[in-house]
Amino acid sequence: MSRDGTDFATPEIVDRATFHTQLDALRAREKAHMKEGDAVAAARRRLPMVKVDGATPLIGENGPATLLDAFEGRQMLIAYYYMWFDGKPAPKQCEGCTFFTTQVRELSHIHSRDVTYATFSQGSYEESVRYRDFMGWQMPWYSAQKSLETLLAGRRIGMMHLVCYLRRGADVFETYWTTGRGVEAMDNSYRLLDLTVYGRQEDWEDSPAGWPKHWGETNHPFRRDGRPISQWARLEAGYSDDLGANRA
Repeated sequence: MSRDGTDFATPEIVDRATFHTQLDALRAREKAHMKEGDAVAAARRRLPMVKVDGATPLIGENGPATLLDAFEGRQMLIAYYYMWFDGKPAPKQCEGCTFFTTQVRELSHIHSRDVTYATFSQGSYEESVRYRDFMGWQMPWYSAQKSLETLLAGRRIGMMHLVCYLRRGADVFETYWTTGRGVEAMDNSYRLLDLTVYGRQEDWEDSPAGWPKHWGETNHPFRRDGRPISQWARLEAGYSDDLGANRA
């Protein structure tokens, strides 16, 4: 990849009036896309729901807990089911889950809508929570390892899932779930990259000839030099790479 970008093709150079004419045409499509997104969200709010056992066991910071406990008293819960590989060191953990979870930071706005966000590790609590500490994450963390067949009924265990729940007293209901690219709802990096001239720079994108496509099948979009990209900043900050809870 060129350091200064001079090896890459660029868009046509035009005057500002022409630029704004074409941008205005694109803006109309952006607004239509946004309105369609609003319509999809409205349909999502009208989906039926399915009851889930609120007593389904989890393991949390204070030991044994339940799905109902994970609500922290709020009305709704968003749970990200984090892929985890017990016994594997930090560089071998899921780069996709790391990418998406790294971007979940400020939760006060979610809380203001009576919603709790939590991570449900698909592995053991003891190992996975050390990874949370290594990454410097602050969100509530649980292990759902022993309850995955109940919580992910009919879905593939070992994949990332984003699941939404509603609480009515002690009754818990599942209202929505998604996986794959649906998990991009957690992401802002891709959203920002999509605004740039070269986009995500991944090999599947529809870009003109000469545009950089350095990421994809040959260079994983979330992993570089043998580890998830997000880990490099943690190593530079002095965190131990052995998943220890303390600084190196």
